[in-house]
Amino acid sequence: MSSSPQLYSQLLEYLRQYSRYQDLRHLKVLAWMVTALVCSGQLSLPAWEPYVSSRASQAQSYERRWHRFFDNRLVQVRSLYVPLVMLALSNWQGKRLYLALDTTLLWNRYCMIHLSVVCCGRAVPLLWRVLEHRSATVAFSQYQPLLRRARWLLRAHPDLMLLADRGFANHELMSWLQASRWHYCLRLPCDVLLHGPRRHPIELSYLWPPKGEALLYSNVGLWQDGTHRCNLVLATVKGVKEPWAVITDEPPSLQALWQYALRFRVEELFLDSKSGAFGLEDSRIRSAGALERLYLVAAVAVLYATTTGLAVQLEGLRRQVDPHWRRGLSYLKIGLRWLTGVIHKGRQLLRLVPLLVRDPQPCFASNRAERDYYDQIWFSRVRSLRCRTP
Repeated sequence: MSSSPQLYSQLLEYLRQYSRYQDLRHLKVLAWMVTALVCSGQLSLPAWEPYVSSRASQAQSYERRWHRFFDNRLVQVRSLYVPLVMLALSNWQGKRLYLALDTTLLWNRYCMIHLSVVCCGRAVPLLWRVLEHRSATVAFSQYQPLLRRARWLLRAHPDLMLLADRGFANHELMSWLQASRWHYCLRLPCDVLLHGPRRHPIELSYLWPPKGEALLYSNVGLWQDGTHRCNLVLATVKGVKEPWAVITDEPPSLQALWQYALRFRVEELFLDSKSGAFGLEDSRIRSAGALERLYLVAAVAVLYATTTGLAVQLEGLRRQVDPHWRRGLSYLKIGLRWLTGVIHKGRQLLRLVPLLVRDPQPCFASNRAERDYYDQIWFSRVRSLRCRTP
């Protein structure tokens, strides 16, 4: 058996064992597409032909096969993918799960709303939705279905924290989080009106602390009515252009800044999906539904390669694919390099492992990068203040 069908066989068995599907042909096509994506590193349909075994003799036949999959409404993205990511989170019972909510634009025409799990220095896709929308700012009604679905899927996890940027801080989301009993770290825009830090309501931009200082406010009221109460951390973080204003339901501390910083892991996921690993924007697909199914291929590849990278790390084989003395590549890149070696160098396929709660070896490309990471959130003065109650 050649290496490419060997990789396909493991993927197909992986999908058949855990995914919920209506037609086995859907799984076979998906397994071939993920195999071709891992081998080629491109989400470009013409680039997949050399890595797929089929009776077809024309390249156009392969592309028609992929397009039939992407245009098929019977292909249920969540039914195929969610069981895989839930299996990968099987070791997280009783541990805090960080969920990052963010959006990214494709060709300034489509907006992808993305909810991902932060673990081991990166983010892994959980749920996503594609809209024909020319702005990265979306209404609460557009991403509420993702949050409701995540709440149901993760109902056995009592400790969940949502991380999101300024575009998501609004009345509806705050009410939903309080009703769902989720923890949160959200960044506020600078023009938000605050109740409590002064005698009268004041705009957030007037409260920035001096450089090198942090302010911790308890019981702050938000927006014009001031009905939503939370805790607020204001700080100017080293290496960041603009000050941070992070609200949380937990006691205000510098820990809130560290937790909010985990949100940037999803930016690295977007980078891998678009240009760092797969080239999402190279695809010729221009349909919201088809793009959701195309991203299914990328999400399965990310999860599959990441768990393979973890297996490589646990087996002590990382130095075969990572030239750094200590880990300098993400587990996604380690997994992709190992799987490429399966194709070209005859390496053995490893047994997949669940996502790890604790990173066995944090990733830093250099000693300087490690120092910069740990020295980034330091302040010469930290003040704690309790706001006035109405």
